Amino acid sequence: MNNLQKKSFFGRIDWLTIGLWLALCLIGWFNIHAAVYDPENPGLFNLATNYGKQSIYIFTALIIGICILIIDSRFFISSAPIIYIVVILLLLAVLVVGRNVGGNQAWIPLGSFRLQPSEFGKLATCLLLAYYLSNQTNKNPNMKTLFIGICIVLFPVALVMLQPDTGSALAFFSLVFVFYREGYVSTGLLIIGGLAILLFVLALLINQWILIGCLALICGFFAFMMRKKRKNLINMAILFVVSSVYILCVDFAYEQILQPHQRNRIDIILGKMDDPKGQGYNLNQSMIAIGSGQLFGKGYLQGTQTKYNFVPEQSTDFIFCTVGEEWGFVGSVVLISIYVALLVRLVNIAERQRTAFARIYAYGVASILFFHFFINIGMTIGIVPVIGIPLPFISYGGSSLWSFTILLFILLRFDSARKGTAVGLI
Repeated sequence: MNNLQKKSFFGRIDWLTIGLWLALCLIGWFNIHAAVYDPENPGLFNLATNYGKQSIYIFTALIIGICILIIDSRFFISSAPIIYIVVILLLLAVLVVGRNVGGNQAWIPLGSFRLQPSEFGKLATCLLLAYYLSNQTNKNPNMKTLFIGICIVLFPVALVMLQPDTGSALAFFSLVFVFYREGYVSTGLLIIGGLAILLFVLALLINQWILIGCLALICGFFAFMMRKKRKNLINMAILFVVSSVYILCVDFAYEQILQPHQRNRIDIILGKMDDPKGQGYNLNQSMIAIGSGQLFGKGYLQGTQTKYNFVPEQSTDFIFCTVGEEWGFVGSVVLISIYVALLVRLVNIAERQRTAFARIYAYGVASILFFHFFINIGMTIGIVPVIGIPLPFISYGGSSLWSFTILLFILLRFDSARKGTAVGLI
């Protein structure tokens, strides 16, 4: 690569996004240091501690990112099916040789390091989904393409559920936004999905027959207002019947499909159970920690909830508690603002891509990161059930940091090739 090519190559890289990534990694590192601080090993680089190990993970993630930016972008397109197959094999292997931690057999032990294949499953699924959808000769959305695309997503979901790791499995469903952007899912279907979730929650809070009665009144009102067209009356009748059957099935699904601890977490969020010393302990301590930070926080390494280990899994799933306690409302807003800036940037990057593959992949990246960001912070402040997923680039762990970094930097490689003439043309 000559000097002109080097200048052109590095000039095309989205340095703002890399800066946001690096800021999140550093924020995560310092907060992991605060969450599991050991006075006998205070150094940030002490490898006997989680924060020392995280420094290695961040450094290796940076090396991985640089390598991805150098590799020809066409490699990731042609290798998408192979990467998917390899990850599927790892998801199968973890069911046989995986280590069970906290009831989930989700990690493959590699010496002192534990590899979590489900984190890389999201990357592989985004790549193969982009590969398949972008290669369709029939560019008009059709049910066959949608069905195969859904199968690409559901195959790793089924393997992850066998671990069982519900939180990681749910993250794959965020890819519905990819299908929406590409025209395979209509706005109406998204609204129906949202209403189905709302109806599910209401069915848990309200007696099912009372809810069906209310639904009958609502459907009857709209049927009366639109009575001039017979088709509208039929549609209202169908909607009422389908919704009523759905409501009657909620109790069965809730009791038979969800695990007891998952039901308890939902009951706590909905206010049906108050168990601050049992099932609700994590959430209760999380909210105490965040609330105690008030406006400006208690200061770095000064968090009492953090220092005395009141919040379980505080360096991983509940890392946001450390931010809230030690940096307060202001620090929390700053962190959330960085995430919002990153997500907005990713959508902008997606829309400026010249190829269908890069655009579809970009929306996959944005969807996965948004899901993790919203659910992780949401569960620490009590607006969604605790499902145990990491906060991207912030939570402790090599697998999650590397997988999210690879996910992001492959997108940046596609974006840098968008205007390329010398290297990495897509």
